[in-house]
Amino acid sequence: MAVSNPKYQKMLENLLKVCKKNLTKVDEALITKAFEVSLEAHKNDVRASGEPYFTHPYEVAMIVAEEFPLDDITIISALLHDVIEDTDYGYDFINREFGKEIVEIVDGVTKISGIFRGHEITKAENYRKLLLSMVKDVRVILVKFADRLHNMRTLEFVNPDKQRRIAQETLEIYAPFAHRFGLGKVKWELEDLSFKYLNREAYEELARKLKAKRNERESYIKKFSDPIKKKLDEENLKYELNGRVKHLYSIYRKMVRRNKPFEEIYDLFAIRIILDTENKNECYTTLGIVNQIYLPVPDRFKDYISIPKTNNYQSIHTTVVGPEGKLVEVQIRTRQMHEIAEKGVAAHWKYKEDKTATDNDLENWVNWIRDIFENASKEDQKKELLENFKLNLYQDEIYVFTPKGDLKRLPVGSSPVDFAFEIHSKVGFHCIGAKIDGKIVPLDTELHSGDQVEIISSKNQHPNKNWIKFVKTQKAKNEIRKWLNKEEQSIVDNGIEIWEKKLKKMKLSFTPDDVLQIAHANKLDNTRQFYKAIAQNLLNIDQVLTANTQKDEKEFEKDAEFKKFANVARTDIGGILVDGKNSGILYTFAKCCNPIPGDPIIGYITVGEGIKIHRKSCSNLISLTANDASKLVNVQWPKAERSLFVAGISISGKDRPGIINDISHSIVTYQNTNIKSININTSESTFEGSIAIYVTNLDHLNRIIERLKKVQGIYNAERFESS
Repeated sequence: MAVSNPKYQKMLENLLKVCKKNLTKVDEALITKAFEVSLEAHKNDVRASGEPYFTHPYEVAMIVAEEFPLDDITIISALLHDVIEDTDYGYDFINREFGKEIVEIVDGVTKISGIFRGHEITKAENYRKLLLSMVKDVRVILVKFADRLHNMRTLEFVNPDKQRRIAQETLEIYAPFAHRFGLGKVKWELEDLSFKYLNREAYEELARKLKAKRNERESYIKKFSDPIKKKLDEENLKYELNGRVKHLYSIYRKMVRRNKPFEEIYDLFAIRIILDTENKNECYTTLGIVNQIYLPVPDRFKDYISIPKTNNYQSIHTTVVGPEGKLVEVQIRTRQMHEIAEKGVAAHWKYKEDKTATDNDLENWVNWIRDIFENASKEDQKKELLENFKLNLYQDEIYVFTPKGDLKRLPVGSSPVDFAFEIHSKVGFHCIGAKIDGKIVPLDTELHSGDQVEIISSKNQHPNKNWIKFVKTQKAKNEIRKWLNKEEQSIVDNGIEIWEKKLKKMKLSFTPDDVLQIAHANKLDNTRQFYKAIAQNLLNIDQVLTANTQKDEKEFEKDAEFKKFANVARTDIGGILVDGKNSGILYTFAKCCNPIPGDPIIGYITVGEGIKIHRKSCSNLISLTANDASKLVNVQWPKAERSLFVAGISISGKDRPGIINDISHSIVTYQNTNIKSININTSESTFEGSIAIYVTNLDHLNRIIERLKKVQGIYNAERFESS
């Protein structure tokens, strides 16, 4: 079954050429055989584009060979990955002709393809199967990455509904997978292609704007890079310096996250310095050179060389203020680090001295994936499992240490309770407090990379429902929920027993519907809450059985309580923490950005007004930083602060009778929120204006905005940025 067609002969030669270039060992005969079998198997099939179907497995094999060349087994599996599913060739044939290892990889890819054809209701369970099948052999998912990447590159030939479904699936599942495997280049392309089909208008507009400024961008990158190159040359460092604009989806996410137009996204530029050396110290030398030339931005420095990411990614990231005050991200890494960042697992294999040794890094990653799912409680609903899966894939990590110096990886925002459950479930159940670097802290304290954490436990301590509000790891959430459910059931059972004894004593009888009506009359959602309230002595059974509804009076009391609240509303503020301490230093809040609790903040030392507190995203702060970054200080909101802050909301909509009343009602009925002022201007049949309200934090403000958007006739409601 030799290849006689000159076109296919040329394709085979190209594939073998790339394999020889990128792989340490190539079985040419077996690759040729797989090429011939795939060509023969698909000879009567045509793709949606009109091309012979064989072009797909061929291109998938080329992607594997170029993007993540692991071994020739993966190349052969890529050529054959659709043979079992789409043709008359079976498992026995592939096993007989190519061996058990290849047939298992092809089988794994086939099963993953089938997983995504399920209905919505089974989707979450299918994602679980996907991962558990993937971890048996890493090459299964590498072939699937290549398969998905080629499908995305040729997505234009399928119908729009299918385009959106495949693009959404790619964005939510395959791109995060690629990130976890360290396949940076593949992740970016998958994200951009998904973005193109999910929001073509935004994609094309961004692409057009980037293209229009290409010359200007290239000129700027040269202006930025030349002083660095000069210094690197003086130090006799061997390097490659590349300037690039961030990929489209990354820019779009920044625009959405910051609520800024393209023209106001300043950190579009990224410079990568790749050093031709095996000496990691030269990366730090290069960092010193960059920081001597350009002012580094505080809080934008990451050292992934000292502590690599789970996917073995290593690099130094820093952001500096370049010419004209523009922010530029600089990445510094060795050639080996760069290959691992681009090609992930495959490159990691390349640099291992003992090619047959167990890969501990990959095993740790695989165990991490297993842990997400094996610790998921059976009670979890399928949709919740899917959400948890997405969350774990997207979160970044922090690195904290036990008192003995063992390193633990946790999601950003984790607490000592997450850390305790990471050590052992029993430690989590009985933790009563924690020490960070020797200092006792509350259990909801946010951990940061580098913290050394010691758990204080007591056999009398048990989880409480407040823990669910601040824990981040799925393991902690599941264990706490299991304990609370068990504890709650015993309380409910106790309540049922008390209720039934009372009814028996009073010779009364109630149907389940009667009990539900009594529960509702006492402002409880269901009978379970009713029995629980009885057990906890929150309800007096005698009063429950004889009480009359006094709804009108209670509503009157509620109105009176609000009026009282409105009269005492204050705006005095106290307790801002400077470097984690309540130091009593004089400070004021910047009028340019009006920060409120929940906003990321930073302080700027002024003359006469102490420390001026800004939101970190404040454009004025960026200008100030460019002049003198040494005046910046770390500040934090206190945990228990309950002061009131003035926040502005800009609003517009269709004018109608009663609109002001509806707007006011939607605000004051949420947590007795007090209005400071309303300014509305009408023009013909529309209006626009601003509202100043007193809020306790950012979540409070966001909830009010959500309520306003639901008022009939409101076109837009958003946070007002005063100048």
